Amino acid sequence: MTATLLDEDDRQLYREVLARGGSVAFDEAVQQAPDATLHLIHLGLLVHYDSDRSLTAVNPRSVSDRLSAELRDEAVRKLVGSQQTGARFWDLIQAYDAAPRRPDSERAVERVTDRQEIRHRILQIESEMREETLAAQPGGARPVGAMGQALERSLGFLSRGIELRTIYQPGALADPPTTDYAATVAAAGERLRVLDEPFRKMLIFDRRVAIISAAPDDNSAAFVEDPTVVATLVALFERDWARATIVDWHALAGRPRESGVPPELTDLLAAGLTQKAIASRLALSERTVAAHLARLREHHGADTLFQLGWLMHGGAR
Repeated sequence: MTATLLDEDDRQLYREVLARGGSVAFDEAVQQAPDATLHLIHLGLLVHYDSDRSLTAVNPRSVSDRLSAELRDEAVRKLVGSQQTGARFWDLIQAYDAAPRRPDSERAVERVTDRQEIRHRILQIESEMREETLAAQPGGARPVGAMGQALERSLGFLSRGIELRTIYQPGALADPPTTDYAATVAAAGERLRVLDEPFRKMLIFDRRVAIISAAPDDNSAAFVEDPTVVATLVALFERDWARATIVDWHALAGRPRESGVPPELTDLLAAGLTQKAIASRLALSERTVAAHLARLREHHGADTLFQLGWLMHGGAR
């Protein structure tokens, strides 16, 4: 899969979706340009939502980055192609940046009252995310209808080294689909805890943008970009996270409990090597090693890296 497969029909359809606010009906797009629609979905430039059969445009920068990474992982003969990927997407990046934005989009706090627009905005933010997502999800069981796509997105983020942390309420523990979902993402590296206190539904991306539910039915949300307000919301999340309980999701789902961390890494940690030294020894990025260490801390109930190293050293003897 390379960017050279983007033909003019693909580019024209993508620009038309941007011109219409970044979201169109799936059936309409397929009727107008079936091949281009399916190809853009395959590339990841458009995301298809089954629930309302809509398509949302994704920032082509993230698609370009993903394709570049895939190409770099291939044989040396593909190296030149990976270096040219950014240039191949340049016209789409220009189209994305030049697309009209709603007048309120520059406000530090913006209230959105359309459910489809909320989802569209979240998808755009997710496509630009690089570091972490903090999620407070009250109310117990997750909606079964949305769980499949949520699982696919979460596993994709984790595979890119993005840290995910989620707080649930105790009702989640009694819902088998939710515990099965939590066990799956926990095995991939997400950290999930349970807090037996009331809290508001909230998402925080890269400590840069926060989204707060403003209605019980989630048809209204506040998008916050003011750095001071976002920092306050992060502090509230961290306070709740510290009070929340670590849960063995694998046991709840009836699965064997595994950390999902390479045994070579745990051996090096038990031997006393630092995060940087482990990354160098295993030819991994420090960010990937940090994600593995966070997973181990959650798995063993360790609050600090020093405590984790002590526990691993004791277990290795």
